[in-house]
Amino acid sequence: MRFSGAFTGQRSSQDIRLAMAFRIIDMTALPRTESVWAYPRPPIIVPDEREVVVEFRGITLARTTNAVRVLETSHPPTFYIPIADVDISCLQRSSMTTHCEFKGRAAYWNIVEDGSISTDAGWSYPDPNSGYEALQGTIAFYPGRVDQCTVGGEIVQPQPGGFYGGWITSEIEGPFKGSQGTAFW
Repeated sequence: MRFSGAFTGQRSSQDIRLAMAFRIIDMTALPRTESVWAYPRPPIIVPDEREVVVEFRGITLARTTNAVRVLETSHPPTFYIPIADVDISCLQRSSMTTHCEFKGRAAYWNIVEDGSISTDAGWSYPDPNSGYEALQGTIAFYPGRVDQCTVGGEIVQPQPGGFYGGWITSEIEGPFKGSQGTAFW
């Protein structure tokens, strides 16, 4: 049996399927990917122990290894950080609120640091709906409204569009809801 790159790190989808069928590779050696189309609806909450860091105007706004991810069909994960791991001296409550049919009413936060303001850059669920209690006492940030977010040292790309706050890393596969033309997905 011949594999084009199964043992060189250059694996094609066909190579992986063949290798798995014959059980000749270590499953931990496979690249870890998640399709947002395999995520459920309604969304679920999953703990994540990787280091999550949010930076704004030269400060570390948040750093934790106790984040939770919200996984929902067609959306990159959103990371929620315990407020205890956020520099709340830089946050100012916004007048903005939204409502999620699953999680409940969201409160928004501006980031104010050294004369710079990022409006509605974060959000939280002070009184989340039943089933989403794990979000109480956490805050999420839009990666596109801060200078940088990282997960396990990897720089996050923001979800397309301005409404959703998903965090795109190399293990996340789309297409993603949020860009023009995806409103009715």
